[in-house]
Amino acid sequence: MQQMGISNLIRSATFFQHAGVSIVYIFMPILAQNLTTSIFEVGITIASFFLAQILSSMYFGRISDASGKRLIFIRVGFLACAAMFGLHYVADNSLYLLLVRLGAGVASGMMVPAMLAYTYESGKDKTKVASVISFHALGWLAGIVAAGIANNEKTIFLISAALFLVGLVFTMRMPQYAIVKETDATKSVIARNKFLFLSLLFRHTGATAVWTILPLVLTQSLGAKLYEVSMVYVANTITAFVLMNLMGTKIHTKNVTKFKIGIGLTVFVFAGMAVMSSWWMAIPWMALVGFTWAFLYIGGSIHLMENNPKSTSTGIFNSTIAIANVIGPVVAGTIAFYYDQISVMYFAVAICIVAFAISLKIK
Repeated sequence: MQQMGISNLIRSATFFQHAGVSIVYIFMPILAQNLTTSIFEVGITIASFFLAQILSSMYFGRISDASGKRLIFIRVGFLACAAMFGLHYVADNSLYLLLVRLGAGVASGMMVPAMLAYTYESGKDKTKVASVISFHALGWLAGIVAAGIANNEKTIFLISAALFLVGLVFTMRMPQYAIVKETDATKSVIARNKFLFLSLLFRHTGATAVWTILPLVLTQSLGAKLYEVSMVYVANTITAFVLMNLMGTKIHTKNVTKFKIGIGLTVFVFAGMAVMSSWWMAIPWMALVGFTWAFLYIGGSIHLMENNPKSTSTGIFNSTIAIANVIGPVVAGTIAFYYDQISVMYFAVAICIVAFAISLKIK
């Protein structure tokens, strides 16, 4: 490990960070449903993680910029995630699961903005930033595959905790940078980028509404096994990983344009999912999700870091995603309860059209 360059250390830490999250995330709707008979409670349980992450990302992102420190938040975040995700193992009722999801959200939100800012600041060649961020997707891929192989709803929590601990080891080799303290107010960052944040909020609300019910649609309506659900999500992460790497060297579109492309193409994803008649039909649509996510995440986050305090702006960016992750599951649970699961897909199409219209106002 002593011979590893800084970029490879960050890539490795990023990989294990996102693998630890994704191994739990994909099957959380199924896990939550095992502890409750209400799909509405499933939505609330999933939303709780992101509610905690919203407050955590905004608070610790702002503190990270004001203090000029990154690594303390990254390392404590890894350690806290190992503890909280591991505690999912003993959550044997809906209340305990809700509490550990809240704790995991706080721990995750603590390190995400600091990690993104550290990634940006570590590279003299900014084209490497997209390559490093691509390991988000590779980590998700590994977590999804590991969940499919484990095929056990308890084992995945222990694997998740272990992945965070391995990531922590890599952060111990990452050097501390002398960082200029940035104190631009959160309100001013939001005001300057209101159309970006609002379009992201709308798009991701539709997306997370679909992700809440998609595992249930695949397993209950279309007869997919757990490993087949993993195959569907692998198409997403592989595409995102490849595209994010290409953005560093081959794709030179303006970051704002990338963001708009990612928002707009999401409409077609959910329109296609609404008419699926077999589980494997989700694979090409999830590949397109990977395409859209690569464009909007790289485009949006790098645009913000180039023009705003890095940890503050990415903290708001990820908090916006987390806000959508709170709203989406609640909306999905409500629509599915009063109508049906496919109606959630049509809701996502409509709200993503609105998101794209808003994104066109970004300069």
